[in-house]
Amino acid sequence: MERARKVANRAILKRLVNESKQSRNGEISSRSPVSYTPSRYVSSLSPFGSKNHSRSDSLGARNVSNNVGFGVGSQIRSISVEALKSSDTFPRRHNSATPEEQTKMAESCGFDSLDALIDATVPKAIRIDSMKFSKFDGGLTESQMIEHMKDLESKNKIFKSFIGMGYYNTHVPPVILRNIMENPAWYTQYTPYQAEISQGRLESLLNFQTMITDLTGLPMSNASLLDEGTAAAEAMAMCNNIVKGKKKTFIIANNCHPQTIDICKTRADGFDLKVVTADLKDIDYSSGDVCGVLVQYPGTEGEILDYGEFIKNAHAQGVKVVMATDLLALIMLKPPGELGADIVVGSAQRFGVPMGYGGPHAAFLATSQEYKRMMPGRIIGVSVDSSGKPALRMAMQTREQHIRRDKATSNICTAQALLANMAAMYAVYHGPEGLKTIAQRVHGLAGAFAVGLKKLGNIEVQGIPFFDTVKVTCADAHAIADAAYKSEINLRVVDAKTITVSFDETTTLDDLDKLFKVFAGGKPVSFTAASLAPEVGNAIPSGLLRQSSYLTHQIFNTYHTEHELLRYLHKLQSKDLSLCHSMIPLGSCTMKLNATTEMMPEMFNNLGDLLCTITGFDSFSLQPNAGAAGEYAGLMVIRAYHKSRGDHHRNVCIIPVSAHGTNPASAAMCGMKIVPVGTDSKGNINIEELRKAAEANRDKLSALMVTYPSTHGVYEEGIDEICRIIHDNGGQVYMDGANMNAQVGLTSPGFIGADVCHLNLHKTFCIPHGGGGPGMGPIGVKKHLAPFLPSHPVVSTGGIPATDKSHPLGTISAAPWGSALILPISYTYIAMMGSKGLTDASKIAILNANYMAKRLENYYPVLFRGVNGTVAHEFIVDLRGFKNTAGIEPEDVAKRLMDYGFHAPTMSWPVPGTLMIEPTESESKAELDRFCDALISIREEIAQIENGKADIHNNVLKGAPHPPSLLMGDAWTKPYTREYAAFPASWLRTAKFWPTTGRVDNVYGDRNLICTLLPVSQMVEEEAAANA
Repeated sequence: MERARKVANRAILKRLVNESKQSRNGEISSRSPVSYTPSRYVSSLSPFGSKNHSRSDSLGARNVSNNVGFGVGSQIRSISVEALKSSDTFPRRHNSATPEEQTKMAESCGFDSLDALIDATVPKAIRIDSMKFSKFDGGLTESQMIEHMKDLESKNKIFKSFIGMGYYNTHVPPVILRNIMENPAWYTQYTPYQAEISQGRLESLLNFQTMITDLTGLPMSNASLLDEGTAAAEAMAMCNNIVKGKKKTFIIANNCHPQTIDICKTRADGFDLKVVTADLKDIDYSSGDVCGVLVQYPGTEGEILDYGEFIKNAHAQGVKVVMATDLLALIMLKPPGELGADIVVGSAQRFGVPMGYGGPHAAFLATSQEYKRMMPGRIIGVSVDSSGKPALRMAMQTREQHIRRDKATSNICTAQALLANMAAMYAVYHGPEGLKTIAQRVHGLAGAFAVGLKKLGNIEVQGIPFFDTVKVTCADAHAIADAAYKSEINLRVVDAKTITVSFDETTTLDDLDKLFKVFAGGKPVSFTAASLAPEVGNAIPSGLLRQSSYLTHQIFNTYHTEHELLRYLHKLQSKDLSLCHSMIPLGSCTMKLNATTEMMPEMFNNLGDLLCTITGFDSFSLQPNAGAAGEYAGLMVIRAYHKSRGDHHRNVCIIPVSAHGTNPASAAMCGMKIVPVGTDSKGNINIEELRKAAEANRDKLSALMVTYPSTHGVYEEGIDEICRIIHDNGGQVYMDGANMNAQVGLTSPGFIGADVCHLNLHKTFCIPHGGGGPGMGPIGVKKHLAPFLPSHPVVSTGGIPATDKSHPLGTISAAPWGSALILPISYTYIAMMGSKGLTDASKIAILNANYMAKRLENYYPVLFRGVNGTVAHEFIVDLRGFKNTAGIEPEDVAKRLMDYGFHAPTMSWPVPGTLMIEPTESESKAELDRFCDALISIREEIAQIENGKADIHNNVLKGAPHPPSLLMGDAWTKPYTREYAAFPASWLRTAKFWPTTGRVDNVYGDRNLICTLLPVSQMVEEEAAANA
């Protein structure tokens, strides 16, 4: 290597000397003095790097003999100011296409330049001149961004938290931190709709479900929800659905977390439910109108109660019982299922997931088989593949919003898959015995604290059973909290004379000694925490101690060393296709680069102002922690606005039939009546139909929900007129921000005429998708809606920037700023890209879509285009004709794409029988070409069937995907070769992603529903039964 470097240096020196001689002799070489300068990296050390000098001027400058510069002999190579600036700029790393590629791609679409293509695509009436940030307009370099974040971090003071209330410090095992949370093979995966290339994370999520069912004592669990508070609200909705809306009261015990109570009150408003909060002893079912009751176990102030008789009484009155609980406590406590609870919810945060200033964390909901079809969220189930081998998939999808729309059990889409995987692996790593050790230690620390306070004498410890939270009564709670603050400790002040102190696995004996000094009020403490150990007993009543086993499956009893878990994690990730392997071109679900520099979240600041500039809105709320949560929050803002004006009757929401399924589901959750409107043959909203619907409901119109560009991948020319029609009839315009990747820097929701919009930060603004979460869905609003943005009962919040008057709609998420831990990812992305980089990103995304559409149009019909024949940032190819000509469905194409190493685009939405393709700006032209080549090759495979050269029932598409187990089996009965099945394209021979299972049988999985890990013996039996 060193020898090669020296040879190369001598060659460069020789060339420079020759050029210098030619220059002195007046000879001008016909070639550039810089042998290779890709446009992305043109150096301003080169005289041709500056646009301000002509070629002759630059060459002439080289003959000046007495100037100081860079060169050999008398050759002068001037340096510009730009060359002295930091070169680690981010846009060139994010936006993939070089200027030359951009021009060539635009030309292939029939345009002279990228800007000409954009001008023909984005309607002139809604184009903005430019976007300019008050901060970071030019974009920070990567190193500058790191320094900026360090500066912000230095302003934070990290105190030890003993607040509890569902949030605890935890040790994140390094093997999980490095190999899941910081691993793009895990955090860039998409939701596992394509099961055959998702078996790894499906297994991990099944581990999560098994963990939840074991610990709660109920047989069914989902694969995560957004947070504990919204999980409780989902359970409340289940109770309402179980009685078919015939009972309209839901009772919440006042021992629940305050944020949970407020979220349920907000959610109940849309369901026309009455929420009553009461002390447990005062709960009354005599009205006969109660559908359910929510209790906390252990309570928010630490108390452990025996709910056995309470639940029996509720059931006798026909009332369902929801129990919010703590997973670590359930290691020691009798499971809620054994107490008789119908639904159990909670957070898995303290199983190895950082607090992150409120999130993201994986919540859960467990229930009985009886209510499985009423459960919200995704559920992982066991099925079999085409060879009869056990395989995993997402079960019972017909419950979900993308199928049932306004009739769905919930509007939830993105959940918290990445965090659920972390929590599951925490349980795998520690196993039942390790978790028991942690739980007993935490309980012991709380017990030692209680013993120590009694010795101090000036504090009264409440004589109630507890697990990890000690409740004390004192003369002045605020004075003690202030003293704790000075010692960098945070306590929970319940009222003027009451404090609770919660312990977790990070608590040490030194922490207890500090607490004793705080509570002693300056008096000497005559004991240490360590000396109290012999006096600490069990504070849990014997009747509530757990007797049943848990986490008995071998997966939870095998991987307890770091190298064992590392290998298990790697085994799982190797089964899954992610952005590490290839592009994921999902229509309406932007999957773009998640750069490493963006993955350094320390804190967030200024993000609301940046988002206001991008969207043209006046204020933002960062509380909604998913896109669907943002939709719900935005509609509730509109609802609150109408109510403030006395327009309680405005409850009609107009929604195009092409809208995302979350739209009607969210509107239904807000108590709105949905009026659908159709689209025309070009994919545009039928404006006349919309006008008639708006005028017919003029006195009741609340809102229009619209996506822009449309879900058909077209910039609708009449969007400004559509907004006008809604406003003229008293309604507000809600814009779904799913397609914001085609707006940034070119137009904005506010400029178009929208009143509120949510942004999918996990799409447009680069938060990784995480295999199904985390997500973020902050909402921006116009000034008249700003007072109604969400609040929080514990930490005062509102819009950013804040408004003078506030009339908040209520609480949307459990944490004040939603999933705060991931907000810095979007913040750093915006700050490093700057206004120009972001605008270029939108342009290149549009260019990439048009380039791919052009390449594919001779092989597949492209369904919708704009007035000038272009598409937006995504487009739809029509496969419907192939069902008649070759018996081929979109699913067959999707599965065959796996053999080519690609994840399928969005299938059969918004038009059945189609594929919606969305390339992002961060994908290279080479990758776009590979994907197009794969689809073109598949079209040729379809033609083989159409021409009778391949069997209509037994062909390479129907047999896809082809896992190694099938290809290397002893028997091969397919009418095509193994080689063609495995290597349909030349590039696959050097790097191929292998599906690990054959096509999964969805029908079998739903008919034989199993949603927990199978014992090894049963897996063998399942395989034998499927093959019988």
